Amino acid sequence: MKRKAISTFDPKAFLARVGKGRTLADYKKKQTIFSQGDPADAIFYIEDGKVKLTVVSKQGKEAVVAILGPDDFFGEGCLAGQPTRMCSASALSECKIMRLEKASVIRMLHSEPAFSELFLHYLLSRNVRIEEDLVDQLFNSSEKRLARVLLLMAKFGKEGQVESVIPKISQETLAEIVGTTRSRVSFFMNRFRKLGFIEYNGGLEVHSSLLNIVLHDSGD
Repeated sequence: MKRKAISTFDPKAFLARVGKGRTLADYKKKQTIFSQGDPADAIFYIEDGKVKLTVVSKQGKEAVVAILGPDDFFGEGCLAGQPTRMCSASALSECKIMRLEKASVIRMLHSEPAFSELFLHYLLSRNVRIEEDLVDQLFNSSEKRLARVLLLMAKFGKEGQVESVIPKISQETLAEIVGTTRSRVSFFMNRFRKLGFIEYNGGLEVHSSLLNIVLHDSGD
């Protein structure tokens, strides 16, 4: 009886190496990766750094819809038939990003169960995050929303991935993510610092004690 060959495919190794349909590029801080309205013909995987996704309305108002980091995918809308980009992506810090052509990704999803599992896990986690963001926006105060954003950027609660110091991010960007004004963000950040929840020490250092703000019932 013929034994079934055991697959040795490693999706993380696949995503780390340049190959057919895969190109690796370095991006400088604030550099555009793609713009809203560009052809959607590839997805991207973040090896290192942080990426900001933004949307501009017909009236010209810009909103930050996501801040992504290492091991995150973005631009996956092309797999669902989106012909053009629905948002813009730019580097929030120096980044190393793998670009995967749409056809290459579809081929891997069909042929490699390990890659399909990794990608499905990411999509499900991202869907849960979107639902949590919506609930947060609807029911929590801007102070709580800001605390949650900082904790998420520090990857608090994500097993094996804790970054107490996060890359420098402007208060304008934080205000766009939270959905409030820069002056409110400045007020809350100063309050967090005085309470010892955050520190400015060659970067923004976030302490787990900031969770107290998220768990505490308070008005806006």
